[in-house]
Amino acid sequence: MNTGGRLIAGSHNRNEFVLINADENARIRSVQELSGQTCQICRDEIELTVDGEPFVACNECAFPVCRPCYEYERREGNQACPQCKTRFKRLKGSPRVEGDEEEDDIDDLDNEFEYGNNGIGFDQVSEGMSISRRNSGFPQSDLDSAPPGSQIPLLTYGDEDVEISSDRHALIVPPSLGGHGNRVHPVSLSDPTVAAHPRPMVPQKDLAVYGYGSVAWKDRMEEWKRKQNEKLQVVRHEGDPDFEDGDDADFPMMDEGRQPLSRKIPIKSSKINPYRMLIVLRLVILGLFFHYRILHPVKDAYALWLISVICEIWFAVSWVLDQFPKWYPIERETYLDRLSLRYEKEGKPSGLSPVDVFVSTVDPLKEPPLITANTVLSILAVDYPVDKVACYVSDDGAAMLTFEALSETAEFARKWVPFCKKYCIEPRAPEWYFCHKMDYLKNKVHPAFVRERRAMKRDYEEFKVKINALVATAQKVPEDGWTMQDGTPWPGNSVRDHPGMIQVFLGSDGVRDVENNELPRLVYVSREKRPGFDHHKKAGAMNSLIRVSGVLSNAPYLLNVDCDHYINNSKALREAMCFMMDPQSGKKICYVQFPQRFDGIDRHDRYSNRNVVFFDINMKGLDGLQGPIYVGTGCVFRRQALYGFDAPKKKKGPRKTCNCWPKWCLLCFGSRKNRKAKTVAADKKKKNREASKQIHALENIEEGRVTKGSNVEQSTEAMQMKLEKKFGQSPVFVASARMENGGMARNASPACLLKEAIQVISCGYEDKTEWGKEIGWIYGSVTEDILTGFKMHSHGWRSVYCTPKLAAFKGSAPINLSDRLHQVLRWALGSVEIFLSRHCPIWYGYGGGLKWLERLSYINSVVYPWTSLPLIVYCSLPAICLLTGKFIVPEISNYASILFMALFSSIAITGILEMQWGKVGIDDWWRNEQFWVIGGVSAHLFALFQGLLKVLAGVDTNFTVTSKAADDGEFSDLYLFKWTSLLIPPMTLLIINVIGVIVGVSDAISNGYDSWGPLFGRLFFALWVIIHLYPFLKGLLGKQDRMPTIIVVWSILLASILTLLWVRVNPFVAKGGPILEICGLDCL
Repeated sequence: MNTGGRLIAGSHNRNEFVLINADENARIRSVQELSGQTCQICRDEIELTVDGEPFVACNECAFPVCRPCYEYERREGNQACPQCKTRFKRLKGSPRVEGDEEEDDIDDLDNEFEYGNNGIGFDQVSEGMSISRRNSGFPQSDLDSAPPGSQIPLLTYGDEDVEISSDRHALIVPPSLGGHGNRVHPVSLSDPTVAAHPRPMVPQKDLAVYGYGSVAWKDRMEEWKRKQNEKLQVVRHEGDPDFEDGDDADFPMMDEGRQPLSRKIPIKSSKINPYRMLIVLRLVILGLFFHYRILHPVKDAYALWLISVICEIWFAVSWVLDQFPKWYPIERETYLDRLSLRYEKEGKPSGLSPVDVFVSTVDPLKEPPLITANTVLSILAVDYPVDKVACYVSDDGAAMLTFEALSETAEFARKWVPFCKKYCIEPRAPEWYFCHKMDYLKNKVHPAFVRERRAMKRDYEEFKVKINALVATAQKVPEDGWTMQDGTPWPGNSVRDHPGMIQVFLGSDGVRDVENNELPRLVYVSREKRPGFDHHKKAGAMNSLIRVSGVLSNAPYLLNVDCDHYINNSKALREAMCFMMDPQSGKKICYVQFPQRFDGIDRHDRYSNRNVVFFDINMKGLDGLQGPIYVGTGCVFRRQALYGFDAPKKKKGPRKTCNCWPKWCLLCFGSRKNRKAKTVAADKKKKNREASKQIHALENIEEGRVTKGSNVEQSTEAMQMKLEKKFGQSPVFVASARMENGGMARNASPACLLKEAIQVISCGYEDKTEWGKEIGWIYGSVTEDILTGFKMHSHGWRSVYCTPKLAAFKGSAPINLSDRLHQVLRWALGSVEIFLSRHCPIWYGYGGGLKWLERLSYINSVVYPWTSLPLIVYCSLPAICLLTGKFIVPEISNYASILFMALFSSIAITGILEMQWGKVGIDDWWRNEQFWVIGGVSAHLFALFQGLLKVLAGVDTNFTVTSKAADDGEFSDLYLFKWTSLLIPPMTLLIINVIGVIVGVSDAISNGYDSWGPLFGRLFFALWVIIHLYPFLKGLLGKQDRMPTIIVVWSILLASILTLLWVRVNPFVAKGGPILEICGLDCL
C-alpha cells in the first residue's frame, strides 16, 4: 500500500476522504485522482478492474494503455509496449496468442483459450456466480473478467476417459470461487472443429473423477493424513539396528522438524501430592472449625460473635474459589529450533505466520512518547521475518505530539533495527539497553561492535533530545490549534470531534533501513470520534485496530501490548508460534498469555507491584485447566477466536467397553448395539449426503441449466447479510474475516483499501453489529481483558501460559502508594461491573465448553471486591473487642486450641508448598498477603460502591489523585505522597487498632494478673491487622519519616472521637466501681 508518505484522514459517515500532503505545499488530492489516467493510444479513460485497481498493461514501465488497445495490440499489432518495447504478457482474462506458451507463471485455465461464439456461452455459466460474488463482497475473480464469447474447454487433457461419458465432464468449482462450492457448471464443446489445446497431464487426474470435492479426492487426502500421522510417531533412536532411513527425503529432519513444538512439564509429584493432600486436610479442619464456632456462641457478645462467623464463612468461600483452580499446576517448554526446522527451510521463503502487533496510547502527557517510542522500536527490531510483522499504533487522543514522535521513531528505526539484528542485542528497547548496568561485551566478538555501539548511543541521545523538545512544545497548545509542517490544520485538534486518521510510516512506501533492508510495517491509526457516540475507551480502540489490520494486512495472529510494555525477549513471537502453529495442539488455542514483568521497582517491592504470586502461582494453576485468563497486555491472539468463532470440535474416539465380560454381557450389550446402530446410521447419512451432491451435480450437467434464483445464490445472499450484520458493512473486511489463515485479496487496489480502512474506524461502524458483544474486545467493563478472555473460553477455546527463561515483555508499574491503589481500584471496578452484567460467570456461558474449575477462577475474579465488606468489618473487630472488653470467641478449651493451631498451621504450610512449586520467595508471598489487606479495605471497598452507583444509579464517580510532594533520586516516586480519599479507610483502621492495643494493655496493667490471659487473644487479633497494614504506614511517613499534615489532622479528629469511648471503657477504675463513703462534712 503506497500512500506517498501522506496522512490519510476522513469520515465515512460524512463522505470525506483526503490525503494530507505534509511535504507538497498543502496540496490535497482525492483518491480518485490516483487512477484518473487516459490511454496514450486512443485517449479514452483507463477503466478500473473488478478489484477497483487501475488497469496496467505493461508491468515494466506502466505506460498508460486501456484494455481494448492492449487486446488489439496483442492480437493484431506487434504485441509490445509502445514506450519500453517490452513484449506484453498475457494477463488474466485475456485469450492466448502466439508466443504465450512459455509463460508458465499465469494459471488462467478458464480464459486462456478463445473459442468464439460456439457452444454454450461463458456468460451463461458465470452469470450466477458473478451475482453471488458481488453480493458476498468478495473481489471478483478471473472468471468475471473474461470476454463474453469465451468458454471453458472440456477437461480431458487430450484423451477421452472411457469410464466417463462425453456428457458427464465437469469443472467442479472450489469453495473459494462462488461462495460455498456447491455449484457445478456444465461445459461442453458443440463444435468438434474447434480443437482444445491439450495439456501435458495424465488423463487419470481428470477433475471430474479425482478433482476437488469428489469422494476419491477425499479418500486420497485421508490416506495422506494417515501417512503423515504415522511419520509423526517415528522417533529415531541412536544405535538402533532395526532403524532404517527409508525413502523419504525429509526423514533425517523427522526427529526435530516433525516433533511437537512444545511440551507440558507437570509439577513433581513429591511437591504437588502433599499440596493436594493438605488442601483436603484444610477443608476438613475448616469444617470442624465452623462446627465449633457455630455451636459455641458468645452470649455476652452475641452480635460480635455473629458478625465474625459470617465474615469467616465468606473468607472460607473466597479461599475455595481461589484454591481449587490451582489443583493442576503445570509448566511449559518450547522448542525454537524445531520451529525453525519446520517452517524456515534453507533456500525457501519463511513459513512462519504473519503477526499484527497492536500498541495503544491515549494521552502523551501521562504516557510519555519516549516510552511509547521504545516499545515501538522493540517491536520493529523483533527476531521475526520483517515481511511478517506489522505494528499498528492506536492514538485514541488524536494528539499531534504522538504523531510527530512516531514520525521521529520511524526515522530512528532505520538505524536501530539493523544494529539490533546485526549484533543480536537484548533487550531491543534502546532506553533499557543503554541504561542497564551489564557487560555489553559479553558474547560479542565483532571488532566493530564497540565503535558502532558508541555511535548508536549518540544517535539515541539525539533522538531523545528531539522527543523531549516535542514534549516541551506540546505543553502549551496554540489558540488556533496545531498545524502541520505544510500549514494544514491538524485534523485532531478537537479530541472529541475529529475524523479518522491513518498514516503508514514504514513498510510499503519503499522506506528501507540504512543497510537497504526491508523494514516491518508501521501504521499510525486514530479512529474517528464524534459527539453523541459511545467510543468504549480502550476496548473500542482495540476493535478499531482489529478492523484496520484486517483490511491492510490481515495477519492470522495478533499481539497486544500496552505502550509502556516493550519486548524484552526478541524471540517472544517465536515462543508464541511454538504453541499457535503446532499442527497437533495449536488449532484450539485462542491466545498465548505471557507473564508481566516490571522495571523500576525497588528491591523490597513494598506494595506488591510485581504480582509474583498471581503470575507464578495462580496462572500456572489455570494453565493446567483451560488456560490462563487474559491480563490486558503481552498476549498473542488467534484472529478467528477474537471474531467470535467457536473452537474446532475434537473428534470423539470410540468409547471404552466392558472387557471383563463376554460379548453377551447384559451390562454392555445393549449399549454396544445402540452405539453400533448409531454409527451405521451416521455413516449412511453421510454417504447419502455425498451421493446427493454428486447426483444434483450430474442433473445440472445433464439438463444444462444455470438458474439465477437457485438455492445456492439465496443461501449466499443470506450468508452475506448475516456476516454484514455481524461484522459491519465493509465488504473487504467481511471477506478478510472469512479467511481462516489470513491473507489479502489478490490485486486489491491501494485506493480501495484506504477507503475501507477509513470506513471501518468510523464512529458509527459498529452500530447494529456484534462488535463488543460477541466479537473483538467485549464492552461493558473497564477491565475488558477479563471479559474478552471469558468469552473466548466460553466458546470452547483454550489458552496457554508461556514463561520463557528470559522475560518476553517488561513494563513500568506505579510504585507509590496512591497510584498503586488507584490501579487496583480500576481493576476492582471492572470486576464489579462484570458481576452486575449479563456476562457474569456465575450464570453466563453454560453449555459452551467452559470447564467448571475454570469457571471457579472467573467467579473469583469478579467476586473478590465484595470481600472488602467482611474484611473491613473483621479488621475493626479487634479494636472493638479491646475497647469494650468483649471477644468473639468464648473461653478456649483444649479442643478449640487444637483446632485453631491446626487451622493456622494448614494456612502456613499451604503457602510454603505453593512457594515451593511456584518458585516464589517468601518476601514476595508476604508482601502479597499484606497488600491483599491494604487493597481490600481501601480500593476494593471504593470500587464496590462506585460500581453500584454506576450500574444501578447511573452515577459515574471519579477519584482524582493530586501530587503533594516529590523527591529527587532513584525510586523517588516511591516516596511521593498523593492525597486521595482511598487512604481514609486503612488509616482509620490502623489508628483505632493502635489505640485499642494501648487501651487493652493499660486495662490489663490496672486490673492485675488475671486480666492478662483474656487479653492475649485480643492483642494477637489487633497485631495481625497492624502488621498487615505496616507497608501502608511506611507509605504515609514517606522518606523523611515525617507524618504529613493531613494525616495529623485526621489523627486528631479520630483521637477526639475515641476519647469519648475512653470514658466508657475507663480502665483505671476498679471493676466493682468506686467505694463511696460519707465524709460527715456539710458541703452546703
